[in-house]
Amino acid sequence: MGNIRPTYIKRVAIELLKKYPNEFTADFEHNKKKVSELTDVAYHRMRNRIAGYVTRYRQLLPTV
Repeated sequence: MGNIRPTYIKRVAIELLKKYPNEFTADFEHNKKKVSELTDVAYHRMRNRIAGYVTRYRQLLPTV
């Protein structure tokens, strides 16, 4: 079983990957910084969850 994430986290993460495909890698720390730069997410926990989903998405599907 995998993690269940809210739809808004998935939507924001996939939208970021479509807009900025070369900005994100399979490294969580790098993606965390990029999510902070590219969005106006108010909370650290939400930023981390988005960055985590981007990281997993990149690891599973390297090409978007």
